[in-house]
Amino acid sequence: MYFIGVSTGKSSIMKVFPRWAQHLGLGTSEEVAIQGIDCKWHDEPAVYRRVVEFIRADKLSKGALVTTHKIDLLNACRDLFDDLDGPAEVLGEISCISKRGPRLCGSAKDPITSGLSLKAIIPDDYWRKKTGGELCLLGAGGSSLAMTMYLMQSVPADQRPAAIRVTNRSVPRIEEMKKIHSRINPGIAVTYHHCPLPHDNDKVVGALPAFSLVANATGLGKDAPGSPLTDAVVWPINGIAWDFNYRGELIFLDQARSAAATRGVRLEDGWVYFIHGWTRVIADVFDIEIPTAGVDFDKISEIAAGAR
Repeated sequence: MYFIGVSTGKSSIMKVFPRWAQHLGLGTSEEVAIQGIDCKWHDEPAVYRRVVEFIRADKLSKGALVTTHKIDLLNACRDLFDDLDGPAEVLGEISCISKRGPRLCGSAKDPITSGLSLKAIIPDDYWRKKTGGELCLLGAGGSSLAMTMYLMQSVPADQRPAAIRVTNRSVPRIEEMKKIHSRINPGIAVTYHHCPLPHDNDKVVGALPAFSLVANATGLGKDAPGSPLTDAVVWPINGIAWDFNYRGELIFLDQARSAAATRGVRLEDGWVYFIHGWTRVIADVFDIEIPTAGVDFDKISEIAAGAR
């Protein structure tokens, strides 16, 4: 199995996967392995095509998890896939490459994994109890698209945030998100903000009401240095700072930590997202069942924690 990313060798999955593989009955480390493939951010289409063509042709390659490059890879390789699932078609991204016989399949797992991860962070009645709380997504890439798709299509109206605010450094991703939302949004208030600089994001976050959730979906702090915010940002009272990353500098969470005592901000990293994201893809790549809750899932989480 392959891991297509930016700095794959630093990921805990390199230690976790062999333990999971043995626990799940896939085989020993000599029988089943994981291999990282590092590409540049927004790499050349030819690079993505070489990767996908190799996986498609190689009989020993079972599939891959894709991070960071979900949208760019599909844009470059759409014609190489025999099947794309519904979310992949809607979102224009894939996070999982798998095979079914001679057919190469692409799927977008993030609407599932982001939903499972969000439910682990907040209860179903969070938004209803904390009336007026909003969701702010810093970054308009694949993870943010998936999160909004989950909220728009899989969550009852009384369990959604009062509004969603999305920021991004470039305009094209915002425009693409708007097009997708025009087809799937059941009526959630969404505002889109072009924020080329961190202090532009500060203004959006500073205007959020109490109990809002601010998510770093930019990759900054892991795939690239820095944070989408400045140290001067004013966090929402009793809000939640959620970094989709679990490793790297995590400057975003350091900034939120400084406001934990004075403004009641709660910090969440991307560890649960990591577990759900990987187990959903592994289940698809190896065509096996992996639970998302309960005693068996707790055991999988325990195994991962031991290698973190």
